Amino acid sequence: MSMYLLRTNKTFGYFEFIGETVFEEVAFLCLSFFFLLIFQYNGLYRVNILTTRAAHLSNFLKSLYYGALNIVIISLLFNPSSMVDSRYIIFVFLLIVIPSFYVFRIELMRTLFVKLSMTSFKRNVLILGDGKAGKMLASQLMFENPMGLDIIGFIDDTKDVGDEIVGGKRVIGHFSHIKEIIEQDKIDELIVAEDKIGEEELLNLIDNCKKFNVSLKVTSELFDVVGKKLATEKYANIPVIDVSPHYNNKLTYTAKRGMDIFLSVLALIIIAPLMIIIAALIKLTSSGPILFKQKRVGFYGKEFDIYKFRSMKVLDGEDEERKLQMLEFLNDKSGKIKTKVVNDSRITWIGKIIRKTSLDELPQLFNVIKGDMSLVGPRPCLPYEYDLYPEWQKRRVNVLPGCTGVWQIWGRSSTSYKDSVVLDLYYINKMSPWFDLQLLFQTIPVMLTARGAK
Repeated sequence: MSMYLLRTNKTFGYFEFIGETVFEEVAFLCLSFFFLLIFQYNGLYRVNILTTRAAHLSNFLKSLYYGALNIVIISLLFNPSSMVDSRYIIFVFLLIVIPSFYVFRIELMRTLFVKLSMTSFKRNVLILGDGKAGKMLASQLMFENPMGLDIIGFIDDTKDVGDEIVGGKRVIGHFSHIKEIIEQDKIDELIVAEDKIGEEELLNLIDNCKKFNVSLKVTSELFDVVGKKLATEKYANIPVIDVSPHYNNKLTYTAKRGMDIFLSVLALIIIAPLMIIIAALIKLTSSGPILFKQKRVGFYGKEFDIYKFRSMKVLDGEDEERKLQMLEFLNDKSGKIKTKVVNDSRITWIGKIIRKTSLDELPQLFNVIKGDMSLVGPRPCLPYEYDLYPEWQKRRVNVLPGCTGVWQIWGRSSTSYKDSVVLDLYYINKMSPWFDLQLLFQTIPVMLTARGAK
């Protein structure tokens, strides 16, 4: 529309102009895909954002800024005269899109969403457990509830049926009755709000709840790191983590595998010259092989050889000092140790550069093509690390390990061991090709800025 308003030949009608600018239209259609990613990243499809004017407008303007920046950069990479034939096009684009977005999305769509949430889209919610977050959530939603959530009651095995939890909301059954309660009260969503159980017990409870084919959310101290590191949905300003089993099926795995192979082959073709330069620098500056090969634990505990560019001096035998540090890191219960375990004395000068930018991990694209790894997933651990895992942490190997993942993007070396496990488990629950694409796009600026790397 902006290009049409600024056309130099005013004799063209709208459809004639479209026919004459096919390349430009296709280019901007591709850019629209980036806008969708940016909108998703900034939470513009989350319920709590849709129902809040200030947050909605703020997140939209932030998304628009990065989207417009993409347009300018891409237009400069191609022929500027064919991509953007007027210096005013960005201004006209913003002039059209900001008021349009505000009127249709922030005002009309918000009003329509709130009204439908109270009638047609009203959702019956059942809370499992009487945790602090669950009580707070129930009490706040009784006073302010623009999302149409109706708290039916609580499920709690430690209390008697009929016991009041908060604000008149009572225990309506135990977990053994949950299937009948879901069917009888037409429950649309379960919220797990247990604070008094261990990690293994909580994750088993979540797995059991996935069998009931309803939306599943979690608000628990175990998943606090997810709310701190990622933008998550909020009910009454309380973070809730979506762990619904929407994605883990054969079609998802097939699509993910196809995307892994296609993008890995494409990346190898594009970065082949860079990999040759890195290989030459490693060979010329220190003795030893170009590639570093190491046993890691992969899918369902199967071991494989992971490939990296060698960034350290060759050492006979194992690095016992690092192993002891790693054992201390794994056994840290307090979460105070928030640094990647590295023996700095062994790192070469080129190694420091490629580790800082994660370029040492480029050979893992061959692991992806072989089927040992995925582009996105939990990081593969060493065998002795896996042996020390408690049972709840071994869920990390239920999917292919990845070259990048949630904790590498949002924490990297500054994330505690326990938090990195929780972030990996969050990814496994949310895994989909669409989520993978978002994480891959977020990996690029992390590599360029070397944020949290070591």
